[in-house]
Amino acid sequence: MVQQILYTEQPQRWWALAEALGFVAPYPPAPEWGEFHADGILAVHGATDDHRPGTVDIHLIVESLDAAATALSSFDVEQTVMEGVGKMLVVRAASGVRISVSEGAAQSGAGSIAVQPIWFQEDLDESRVILEALGFRAGIASDRAGWVEMIGAGGSVGLHAGEPRIGLSFEARGDLDALASRLRDAGFGASVVDEAFARTIRIPDPDGGEEIWINGVLDDLHGYHRES
Repeated sequence: MVQQILYTEQPQRWWALAEALGFVAPYPPAPEWGEFHADGILAVHGATDDHRPGTVDIHLIVESLDAAATALSSFDVEQTVMEGVGKMLVVRAASGVRISVSEGAAQSGAGSIAVQPIWFQEDLDESRVILEALGFRAGIASDRAGWVEMIGAGGSVGLHAGEPRIGLSFEARGDLDALASRLRDAGFGASVVDEAFARTIRIPDPDGGEEIWINGVLDDLHGYHRES
């Protein structure tokens, strides 16, 4: 299960956005932390000194942390304990990008909105092997090798060639125009743009950063192919 963690100084605005997108909060959120479930999990975390507004982390929830540690033994992995989470693995790629892993109950994604954080780095083979070791499978990939969609039990991770970082992203199935209308009704300035790869909704970032992208499902595979 993919948990996309977003750090913000506008948590209540993000709660409203999550609800308008179709996420459901399993319990009342607090300014420090709130969870919103659909196909994968959006976690809204209060900004900290170490995580400025707009920063994004990838956290993966697996059935067995011991099995994950064994599968990742050839990588740079630190075992740690986090208050409120428990035992956790932190995996550091050669690019410096870090993702975290913890143990939790198996869940399947649900709903028409999914989390799809983007893992940027030049060596996509490394990030792909890390995710495959944790049970992810490749979906749609670029013919030019600059993009691979890695699908989990809930949510997915997009691997994109570029400067090392984690970017915020969502994928929406169904009628994008209807979703954009719902977002506008909720007070978000949503617009639908026809990109070369798919249609996408753009909305202003509540924290004033780069626009938030909600990508439609890629139906035209010109320049792309399915790996599974």
